Amino acid sequence: MSTSEQLISAADLAQERQARFAARNRVNRVALALSLAAMVFGVFWLIWILWETLRLGLGGLSVALFTQMTPPPNDEGGLANAIFGSAVMVALATFVGTPIGIMAGVYLAEYERRGWLASVTRLVNDILLSAPSIVIGLFVYTVVVARFRSYSGYAGIVALALIVIPVVIRTTENMLLLVPAGLREAAYALGTPKWKVISLVTLRAARAGVITGILLAVARIAGETAPLLFTALNNQFWNGDLAKPMASLPVTIFKFAMSPYENWQKLAWAGVFLITAAVLALNILARVLARRN
Repeated sequence: MSTSEQLISAADLAQERQARFAARNRVNRVALALSLAAMVFGVFWLIWILWETLRLGLGGLSVALFTQMTPPPNDEGGLANAIFGSAVMVALATFVGTPIGIMAGVYLAEYERRGWLASVTRLVNDILLSAPSIVIGLFVYTVVVARFRSYSGYAGIVALALIVIPVVIRTTENMLLLVPAGLREAAYALGTPKWKVISLVTLRAARAGVITGILLAVARIAGETAPLLFTALNNQFWNGDLAKPMASLPVTIFKFAMSPYENWQKLAWAGVFLITAAVLALNILARVLARRN
């Protein structure tokens, strides 16, 4: 091949490369534009929802909201019993579900990563993570409520705990797998038993991530309505007996928001604001802890 032919071939190759680069650049710009459009679309609705929550929810905030019971139509009142019921059921569901989730996550990450039991556990956990909460509520209704023939706070706690467990399992397992193997090996080299290595080394190293998972689970169950409709139902009055139907913020919001009464709708928006603020605070705290991990 002569020199001129080599120059022509090199020029053609350079033009081809430049054409491919220009095509990739156009595709990149289109993808970037679509991504930005999708982001703007999502942020627009999010800001609108937050604005409506602030605009309508702040007007319902008062001392009576936290001190008085849910009122009858066209009367003054608050959400004290619903706030108390939600706080109790969420706290106890977290108390019940968190140890189970942490222990299952430790087993999957530290004892049996590839066995058949671990595979089955992960499969069931993935199903629970993706299952609609109303399915869990219906399951607890069949197993607990229908058997004992009574709605109760206990049934609501069981339903919420079943939502907490898979979230904590997944987070705990992932956080423990991120702990460097050198930390475990150093502890084993000193003659430390495995249970001490897990409790004093790996869990301590991953504690920020585990706590983040717990907070995310709490944020998820704080606004669940469907499971509580099937289990705890509702209660217009103050109730500290978990064996009886118990009020909760999500169910009260659902009931009041669907009503034609102005005072109920005002209280519903105030409840929406309280739940939104609580969930937002939990998510911010979870992100802060995740960054420190």
